[in-house]
This record gives sequence, structure tokens and C-alpha cells, in this order.
Amino acid sequence: MRLLIATDAWHPQVNGVVRSIERMTEAGTALGVDTVLLTPADFASVPMPGYSEIRLSLVTRASVMARWDRLAPTHVHIATEGPIGHAVRAACLRRGQPFTTSYHTRFPEYLAARAPVPEAWSYGWLRRFHAAGSGTMVSTPSLERELAQRGFTGLMRWTRGVDTELFRPRDEGAFSDLPRPIFLSVGRLAVEKNLSAFLSLDLPGSKVIVGDGPDRARLQAMAPDARFLGALTGEALAKTYAAADAFVFPSLTDTFGIVLLEALACGVPVAAYPVTGPLDVIGGTGAGALDHDLRAAALAALAVPRARCRQEALRYTWAESARQFYENIALAHALGPMRAIPRRRFRAGAAEAPAGTAGPPGDEAKRFA
Repeated sequence: MRLLIATDAWHPQVNGVVRSIERMTEAGTALGVDTVLLTPADFASVPMPGYSEIRLSLVTRASVMARWDRLAPTHVHIATEGPIGHAVRAACLRRGQPFTTSYHTRFPEYLAARAPVPEAWSYGWLRRFHAAGSGTMVSTPSLERELAQRGFTGLMRWTRGVDTELFRPRDEGAFSDLPRPIFLSVGRLAVEKNLSAFLSLDLPGSKVIVGDGPDRARLQAMAPDARFLGALTGEALAKTYAAADAFVFPSLTDTFGIVLLEALACGVPVAAYPVTGPLDVIGGTGAGALDHDLRAAALAALAVPRARCRQEALRYTWAESARQFYENIALAHALGPMRAIPRRRFRAGAAEAPAGTAGPPGDEAKRFA
């Protein structure tokens, strides 16, 4: 298999889409897959108005065709619905090439938060985009149910993982100059992340924010007593997680939230609203607290045993995530272009129930089982 992954989300962006694609690319080698990427780095681009971190590629069908011929993929996965995703989708349809897609981002909600565009219009556009493929990957059971209710078909489960060697409990102290408890939030500083809901809470101790984005100046002005650390990665990020007493995830629109797994892996309990993402990762596990009252959830999370959080995170591995991803691609390709795939029941984590089936998989799909 020579897989082309087309994505409009790439460096310097720091988000779950980029992280997931990087991990799948790394894992592909071990699975005998040659993975190549088509990203904004391959084209001229302009910054998105109001969000310069995101680059909009100036891509044409001809430029995609030229790169396609050079890369010679046997399989195609379209990760995003931006200019690159649209151009590759058009190329696949023109050539009769089966392809899969993934639903990472709630664009209808994000767009509605910035402009008076009805969500129903945006969902209709997204439904048409994904319906042309042979399967659409979703990260959680609740997202699968929601999209199915909105008329999406061919839904396939693709969970996420966490590096439990990097993200682990640590003894090193941090924030010694701040009063305890430490309530941490990590993510893009943008209006759709709902960080103002966290920063407005009346909580004891201190609030710490990791991340950057277009909403940073407003949030800092709103909460001058909170500590903003900017974007962190690697050891610096892992040490920051481990030093916190609770991780607060105020988003109402994320489709998963890899940061939830990172916090849990560091032994940090999660406080969040009971919505898609937190419901799937935290709900019923005892590794955090979910409540429509975010303050109540944050305070309740302080009583959660840190060992329980770590134990839950160990259920999620990037190896299992990669197995699902490549098996989905092989199966969808075997079924051919624009075939509706029966909804598949994959494990959300390594300890969940075994995957179901969607008819007899091809020999290639069996390789990844």
C-alpha cells in the first residue's frame, strides 16, 4: 500500500489533526505501508483572515494531478475539508479512485461562532463532501451517532492514542510560586474552545493556560491573574501536565480531545462538560468529573485518584489507533469508490469490546486485524 494523505492542517499548527497524521505516518512504516503527504508545505498559501496560524493553500486540480502522478499512490485518505482536501477529492472522482475521509473538526459550530451561517447549511455541505468517499472515519461512538442522525453514511471508527512514555506522572515540582490547587487547560486559544467558561470560574488556587491563538489577548485581559505559558511541546508540555492538580476541558465542540488522554496519562483527573469527546473518554471511567456545572466538575476532579487516571490512559495506544486507521483504508478501497460502508464497531481503547465486521474484508484489510 502506498497511501496519500491529503491534509490542510499541518505545521506550524499544533492540534490533534496534525498529531494524529504524524502518528499514523510513523506507524505506517512498521505496518509495511509507504505513506506520503500532501500538505500546505507543497503549495503557495495565504494566512486565514483572523487566524494567521492556519494557511489556506492556493491549490488547483492541475497542481494536484501533477503531484499525484509523481507520488503514484494506490490508496488515498483525505483528512480535511479545506482547499487541498477539495482538490484531491475532485481528482479522486475524476480518476475513479476510492478514498476515505475523516471527520476531525466541527466546522459548522466554529463557523457559526464567527459568522451568522446556519449550522444546517454547513452540515449539508460537509455531508456532500464526505458522501463521495468510501468511508468516513470518526473518533468516538457519540460522534458516530450524532453524524448518523445528521445523515452521514459509511461511518468507520478510528480512535486516538497517547504516548504514555512521554506523558507520565513525574516527581519534579513545578508552579512552586503559585497557590494550589493548579487547574490547567491546554489547547488552541480560539473562541470555539470556550476557554472563557473556564477562566470565569470562581475556583481556589491558580489557573494555568497552555497554548496560543487568535483569542489570547482577549483571554489575558479577561483573566489577568491566570498564567499563560504559550505553546509547549515535548518534555516541557508533559512536565506541565504532571504538575497540575486537575485538567479543565471547557470545549463544547471538540470531536475527541487528545489533550484529555495526555492529562490522564500524567495522572491528572479531567473536569469537563458531558459532551462528545469527554463523554467517550471520561464518562463512566472514574478518571474525572463531568457536569453541566463546570465549577462543580473542577472541584470534584480534585478528589479523583491519580493512579486511576493513569490506568485509564494506558488503554489508549497509537498502535491500536494505527491498526484501525489502516484497516479502514484497506477495507474501503476493497469495496470500491463511493460505496456506503455499514457502520463498524471498533474498540475505543485497547480494553474495549472487540471490533465488529462490515462484511468480508479483503486480504489487505485482514493484514491489519
